[in-house]
Amino acid sequence: MAIEVRIPTILRQYTGGAKTVEGKGGTLDELFSDLDTRHPGLRERLVDGNGLRKFVNVYLNDEDVRFLGGLETKVADGDNVTILPAVAGG
Repeated sequence: MAIEVRIPTILRQYTGGAKTVEGKGGTLDELFSDLDTRHPGLRERLVDGNGLRKFVNVYLNDEDVRFLGGLETKVADGDNVTILPAVAGG
């Protein structure tokens, strides 16, 4: 079993159009690094030198990872990670 990651439309160019991809790792940071080995360029769209990019929301099993530990949030096989770009407007 692996960790399922749901990819938003805007980032599917990095996953060959796939809506979901699978990865592994003990933390969110390790998961993103693992995904980047198969989907180059994806990690840099999610992470910068300060952690998660400001306009990227990431949920682990429907919980916002910013409140769980950010990139150091523990993940395990069977977890679901959802990546959502922040939407702004008026």
